[in-house]
Amino acid sequence: MAVETLSPDWEFDRVDDGSQKIHAEVQLKNYGKFLEEYTSQLRRIEDALDDSIGDVWDFNLDPIALKLLPYEQSSLLELINTENKVLNKVITVYAALCCEIKKLKYEADTKFYNGLLFYGEGATDSSMVEGDCQIQMGRFISFLQELSCFVTRCYEVVMNVVHQLAALYINNKIVPKIIETTGVHFQTMYEHLGELLTVLLTLDEIIDNHVTLKDHWTMYKRLLKSVHHNPSKFGIQEEKLKPFEKFLLKLEGQLLDGMIFQACIEQQFDSLNGGVSVSKNSTFAEEFAHSIRSIFANVEAKLGEPSEIDQRDKYVGICGLFVLHFQIFRTVDKKFYKSLLDICKKVPAITLTANIIWFPDNFLIQKIPAAAKLLDRKSLHAIKIHRDTFLQQKAQSLTKDVQSYYVFVSSWMMKMESILSKERMDKFAEDLTNRCNVFIQGFLYAYGISTIIKTTMNLYMSMQKPMTKTSVKALCRLIELLKAIEHMFYRRSMVVADSVSHITQHLQHQALNSISIAKKRVISDKKYSEQRLDVLSALVLAENTLNGPSTKQRRLIVSLALSVGTQMKTFKDEELFPLQVVMKKLDLISELRERVQTQCDCCFLYWHRAVFPIYLDDVYENAVDAARLHYMFSALRDCVPAMMHARHLESYEILLDCYDKEIMEILNEHLLDKLCKEIEKDLRLSVHTHLKLDDRNPFKVGMKDLALFFSLNPIRFFNRFIDIRAYVTHYLDKTFYNLTTVALHDWATYSEMRNLATQRYGLVMTEAHLPSQTLEQGLDVLEIMRNIHIFVSRYLYNLNNQIFIERTSNNKHLNTINIRHIANSIRTHGTGIMNTTVNFTYQFLKKKFYIFSQFMYDEHIKSRLIKDIRFFREIKDQNDHKYPFDRAEKFNRGIRKLGITPEGQSYLDQFRQLISQIGNAMGYVRMIRSGGLHCSSNAIRFVPDLEDIVNFEELVKEEGLAEETLKAARHLDSVLSDHTRNSAEGTEYFKMLVDVFAPEFRRPKNIHLRNFYIIVPPLTLNFVEHSISCKEKLNKKNKIGAAFTDDGFAMGVAYILKLLDQYQEFDSLHWFQSVREKYIKEIRAVAKQQNVQSTSQDEKLLQTMNLTQKRLDVYLQEFELLYFSLSSARIFFRADKTAAEENQEKKEKEEETKTGNGDDSTVTADPVVK
Repeated sequence: MAVETLSPDWEFDRVDDGSQKIHAEVQLKNYGKFLEEYTSQLRRIEDALDDSIGDVWDFNLDPIALKLLPYEQSSLLELINTENKVLNKVITVYAALCCEIKKLKYEADTKFYNGLLFYGEGATDSSMVEGDCQIQMGRFISFLQELSCFVTRCYEVVMNVVHQLAALYINNKIVPKIIETTGVHFQTMYEHLGELLTVLLTLDEIIDNHVTLKDHWTMYKRLLKSVHHNPSKFGIQEEKLKPFEKFLLKLEGQLLDGMIFQACIEQQFDSLNGGVSVSKNSTFAEEFAHSIRSIFANVEAKLGEPSEIDQRDKYVGICGLFVLHFQIFRTVDKKFYKSLLDICKKVPAITLTANIIWFPDNFLIQKIPAAAKLLDRKSLHAIKIHRDTFLQQKAQSLTKDVQSYYVFVSSWMMKMESILSKERMDKFAEDLTNRCNVFIQGFLYAYGISTIIKTTMNLYMSMQKPMTKTSVKALCRLIELLKAIEHMFYRRSMVVADSVSHITQHLQHQALNSISIAKKRVISDKKYSEQRLDVLSALVLAENTLNGPSTKQRRLIVSLALSVGTQMKTFKDEELFPLQVVMKKLDLISELRERVQTQCDCCFLYWHRAVFPIYLDDVYENAVDAARLHYMFSALRDCVPAMMHARHLESYEILLDCYDKEIMEILNEHLLDKLCKEIEKDLRLSVHTHLKLDDRNPFKVGMKDLALFFSLNPIRFFNRFIDIRAYVTHYLDKTFYNLTTVALHDWATYSEMRNLATQRYGLVMTEAHLPSQTLEQGLDVLEIMRNIHIFVSRYLYNLNNQIFIERTSNNKHLNTINIRHIANSIRTHGTGIMNTTVNFTYQFLKKKFYIFSQFMYDEHIKSRLIKDIRFFREIKDQNDHKYPFDRAEKFNRGIRKLGITPEGQSYLDQFRQLISQIGNAMGYVRMIRSGGLHCSSNAIRFVPDLEDIVNFEELVKEEGLAEETLKAARHLDSVLSDHTRNSAEGTEYFKMLVDVFAPEFRRPKNIHLRNFYIIVPPLTLNFVEHSISCKEKLNKKNKIGAAFTDDGFAMGVAYILKLLDQYQEFDSLHWFQSVREKYIKEIRAVAKQQNVQSTSQDEKLLQTMNLTQKRLDVYLQEFELLYFSLSSARIFFRADKTAAEENQEKKEKEEETKTGNGDDSTVTADPVVK
């Protein structure tokens, strides 16, 4: 039909001209090319990510996990499908009941146990307000109601299981049997029933051990009483209260009185309306007892052995079944009862869940008191004594256990790595068997370790005995081993997943082989009977079910089918045992991941978290294997899923936050903070080794390599990572930064410590990046400006290095201030501060010059100076125009007669100090200018060419950009021009300060100041004496008053001479020539005397002469230094020109430029003075 609708044009295309083939080939070629490229691309991506991308999984980082549980959607009815309808019904009923029990057990494990256990957690006694208990219980009532429904459902299931089993085993001759049951033992049913009884028993134990729950319940009932008296106050209708109270009473009776298990076994199992008879059914009673014994025989053989898998849990079930049997049939097998109690010697206590421990002897004695009476008290007492001795022995053998398990687990890990890394295709079956055995071995180790930890910890807790530190450390090591096993399975998830599916197939194949042999045997026997038919149907069912995924349901059906199929000797003994082993292995391997997870689950640690601080102390002390922290945190993380079932708080998040906070506080206190302090201490001591601190010889005091903590990967906890390295780095950064801000002069020490932390511990530290003025400690310009009078008196100026040095200090060091400090301060506060500083200096100089003027005006001083001037005029022609040294010395001595201060200073000393302070102020002004230039040049260094700076405003206008951009460009231009101007020409502050004071100094009314030049010789003499005494103090122990520079004096003298325009007058004294001649003359005289005396060999006289010569040399040198300093200082003040010459020069310049002031005085003196 489709062909008919085609247009006729298509018809000619049917002739094959080969074009289609060519076209197809081209397309195929292109497709092949694309595939090749795509493959290589994928390979490149894979290589870039990781070589072993598919091999190793990281427990902490993987967002995805593989679930290996086999799954299918077939129902039980679809699976149990043989032609034997009766058998189908029997197996279906039992399988459905077993599945129901498994579901109930799972619900109890996850929801109800955890909900009850965590009740009352997450709120400390201190944080709980009155009424919180009642509120918590109020929230919890709904949970208790759910629990009540759950328990009721369990009762119904127990009843149904008993009825269904009783219906199969009947000894009534009249009623025909459903199937022939001789030799048929549904052991699986009893095991499942035992599991359900264990659930009820565990709920009893949890509630019985929960003091908080009971207390809160009592308080809640009291609250209800109060509500009863005044319902309107609480906004509740009275008619609603009664049913609620009844409901609470029902809950209390059913759940809180410890009768959950008892109520279950005390049910009326006999049907009243002529249904199934249970208690009178002797066949069933025998079958029940037989099954219990069979299970017990299996359990007893394995209990406490290395190959133990889940026998302990089964033992709890057996005890439950035994009590149930006694309750229904009222008979006790004394011998069996005794053998049940004997197990207590092997296993004194069993952990039911988390921290709930169960003592079988107490349970059996309490539930079957009649049988307990038959036993002698001695044997019962012996069990209790054995429990104590067991705990003591366990405590002693723990360390040994740890060592042996360490070896076992390590070798098992090596086996895992080696067996999973290579696949032997030639011996595939053998390889699979090996893998299967290695996996099971790992699980067995996990089970063994888990049992030791739980039993020991919970026994200590329940018997309230203290644990030794050694035991705690050993148990923590076992916890690490447990998590190591889990991590090992997880790391090799891919290979394990791959292997598990192959192993299950291999095991199914082995089981099928065994069954087919038995089936052939049944078929070969030609005798027909219903029993034989049942056996055959059961074997066919087992075969069919094994052909498929190894789900829990299928394995359950197989075990039930084999219960029927193994009767009538269908299997020989040597065949049956291997089949049972294969089925057990199949169970383990099919649920490998889940079983390993259950055994390695460390949720119980929540109840024993008191060991965590001791553990952390141990890790800190033995830093060598710090990596084990990952395992412990992984164990602590296991508590989280269980906590999510808490129902007594507004949200389980509160409980999680509380737990998180608690663990983090312990971690900080016992590890991180200790580590931070220790690292800081180590860095400090290493940097301050020169201080000769405590003995740090590693051979004497030992040594811990804490660097190992920093090679750890971040530890995952809750929804974040704890990075020890980052934590310590942040702590050190914070500490170093804060301490540097407090004591800025220590910046170098902390930099050194930062570098050392990087070298020694590999920590990447952050630079402090404090404001640049504090890179090196120096007084801030603002501070100096505000306290300039203190600054000039406390600091000494050095002219050549342009540096100020503190005169004295209470610290071990003296502060210095140099151009860089000033530049940094200017950079911090801006260049505007420079003019303000000069202004402050001007104000200061004004005050000092007032004192200067007063001193010069003093009659004693003035008269002496006038006398000296007159004297010099008279004798200058005879004295070669040189001012006599003696005259200056005489002036110096004479002034001392006028009076001395308590410190032993003459007026001339004080006048010298005044001039030094004036000079220091001028030195400071000079430094401000240099600092400004330094700052400007630093700022302008990023401009490529100072000669050719582009105008950004014009460029922006050309481009037609936005107004904001234009504004920004204008700002940039002004900043650039400012910087360029500032760096090219510093303001002539000296010239300003000369111009502002000179006119006043040179006025006729200040004529007394004109005598200054004649006081300079005695001043220099005074200065040299002072300078020498200061320098001599440098070598003494008491260094008060020691100094090696004071160029402020030279600066001050040069400045004042300039203000008075007296350079020529001072030069006319030829003072320094006179001094030099005087000392050279004396030195020669001494040398001559030495030559004469050296012949007479007078030692003492020679020594005196040597000292005299040394003293003269020192004085001469000091005068020379002063002369050089003064000459240098004069250069600043244009000493080559007199005031008249300067004025002349100024006039000429004005005439030339005719544009106001020249470049030299861009900032006039007036604004500064104002």
